[in-house]
Amino acid sequence: MLYTNLSALKRRINQLSTDAQPFFFVINYEQTEGYLVENPLNQFEIFFKFPRVTHKPFLFSPTRTPHTAHRTPMASNEIIFNVIPSKFETYKSKFDRLQEYFKSQEISLANLTERTEIETNLSLESIFALSESLYQIYIPNKFVCFSPERFVKITDGIIFANPMKGTIDANIPNAEQIILEDQKEIDEHNRTVSLLSEELSVIAKNVHTARFRYIDRLKTNRKDLLQVSSEIIGELPPDYTQHLGDIIFSLLPAGSITGTPKQKALEILHKIEGIERNYYCGIAGYFDGKELDSAVLIRFIEQDSNKLYFRSGGGTTINSICEKEYQEVLNKVYLPFI
Repeated sequence: MLYTNLSALKRRINQLSTDAQPFFFVINYEQTEGYLVENPLNQFEIFFKFPRVTHKPFLFSPTRTPHTAHRTPMASNEIIFNVIPSKFETYKSKFDRLQEYFKSQEISLANLTERTEIETNLSLESIFALSESLYQIYIPNKFVCFSPERFVKITDGIIFANPMKGTIDANIPNAEQIILEDQKEIDEHNRTVSLLSEELSVIAKNVHTARFRYIDRLKTNRKDLLQVSSEIIGELPPDYTQHLGDIIFSLLPAGSITGTPKQKALEILHKIEGIERNYYCGIAGYFDGKELDSAVLIRFIEQDSNKLYFRSGGGTTINSICEKEYQEVLNKVYLPFI
């Protein structure tokens, strides 16, 4: 069910979690609309695959012969994937405007994003069927997302957040050492961990960083990537299931895709990017009646009329180099399979 009244959505999440009823939800970045599906494993509105649950009734086939009730047709065995990047000068103009806000010390970190056209003979459904990633979400005729980043997980009263900040081409010699020792990346990651720790401290106690700047490797159709993440943990009050909706909304939008100070960064990014993110950089989550797991909607392909666009971005600071940030944006335009 699509909600345009987010207060009603929050109240319904509170009620369902209090009653220990399973549900799946998706909330857009601007918090102007969201989906909530009850009995999520027995519906055909939203499809997903999370670490502990799968609602993905699709099998990919390069022919038009269906393997299940849902088919993912493609004209040939060859996968076409062409990237049509925005001009560097266009990105640089946004980057330069952002640098002025860093210099005036209005903000210290901002996640600048781009919308990149792609050409492929795969449908959104086909991409979803083939995808391999930690979190996969597909809403027909809208978008497919194959996110590697957790938003929050809640189990037995413990809340976990895993912000992902820092990406590098894994094929670069000494890539892991380079990204872990890069001062700009260190500063960016520190600020994000600090922001999320502060936000979690409002709703939880004993908040601490359990793992700091660990590395994950992602395999893609274009190149392998190294991603840097941290894990922050806190203890929720005993009655947290009665307020699950309040907890989720108190943390929105996700700190890893905004900036610091958060509210000011949101205002500045809205002016500079000049286009709404909509469900890109929103969140999606699954509650099984006991535990919640959720993802940040990055690695995201949206459908707009008869075109597909890949949304990607990266954290920038006063020490950022425009060419490197532009390349990071393009590095993140990929399909999550080889």
